[in-house]
Amino acid sequence: MPIPVAVLTHAGGPHLDAYLTALAASSEVGEVSVADPSGSTFAAAQKALGPKLKSTGKDIVAVLRDAKPKMALITMEAVLTPTAIDAALEQGCHVLAEKPACVRAADFEPLVRKAEGKHLHLMLAFANRLRPEAREAQRLVREGQFGKLYGMEIHLVADQTRLKSEGYRKSWMGQKARGGGGHLTWLGIHWLDLALFITGAEVEAVAGFSGNVGGQPMDVEDSNAAALRFTNGMFGTMTSGYYLDRGYHQHIKVWGEQGWLELNHQPEVSLKWYSTAEPKVSGVQNYTPPNEPGGYTPFVHACARASAGLQPPPVTGREGMLVLDTIYAFYEAAKSGQTKSVKRA
Repeated sequence: MPIPVAVLTHAGGPHLDAYLTALAASSEVGEVSVADPSGSTFAAAQKALGPKLKSTGKDIVAVLRDAKPKMALITMEAVLTPTAIDAALEQGCHVLAEKPACVRAADFEPLVRKAEGKHLHLMLAFANRLRPEAREAQRLVREGQFGKLYGMEIHLVADQTRLKSEGYRKSWMGQKARGGGGHLTWLGIHWLDLALFITGAEVEAVAGFSGNVGGQPMDVEDSNAAALRFTNGMFGTMTSGYYLDRGYHQHIKVWGEQGWLELNHQPEVSLKWYSTAEPKVSGVQNYTPPNEPGGYTPFVHACARASAGLQPPPVTGREGMLVLDTIYAFYEAAKSGQTKSVKRA
């Protein structure tokens, strides 16, 4: 039976259009209520959701109380998100929240504990986990195709062009007090989570550099170079920055005692690997993903199914906590010039 969902947002809620489209498309989502203190998103919600839109309101707590949703989808600037998550958990809702969902890891941790205490899911929007090539890469690692893992490289570079827009710099993504950080909290976070998802590894210590190398007038970083030490003994590096004029450069590489893999988002060959684990298979192998929906639609659908008790959540609160702990420990390490331990989720 489709579940009722509440959307908690505001003007300029990140990826709101994509979320509304996903809610409209999901067969697991029934009536949708929208809470927005500004009221500016109601027209877009009506257009996207059509007859699924049950109600709108400017008071988040009142909408949650009256709509009694099974899941709250929260898409707000980072500094506002913890309060909204707490309100949803208080009403007994499972939560899907846009990342980073906080400006300090310490603000997210009690919400994870609260969700667990109430037997509720707290899911950050790490939609890349459901990409077919990511699931295939995870399968290869878990089946031991590469043996003991030695090292990993995480690489996500986006455009510097957006930072030249005054509107972007004035948005919450361009202000540390509102967004928690820059490229790493907004984009790099996706690929850090994906790397941990694929390998099953956890980061135990971080070091590196973070700063504004492009010189745009803003107080968030556009460049990060991180060194990572994992609990399984593996080492890794991460490049996370705004360097290009347009587009993305992105990949994850993993090396092990019996081979390697490379994951990217190129449509021609999104995953390739080499393994000596099976003597009958030689050379570099390629995986081309099936032609199926991507982006936020399948992820929202999976979160709705999890909220209905039909499947496990695509990401747990503790998995999200580990990613956030790693990021904010890295910021501390870069600021202090010292290696920082990562709190275990």
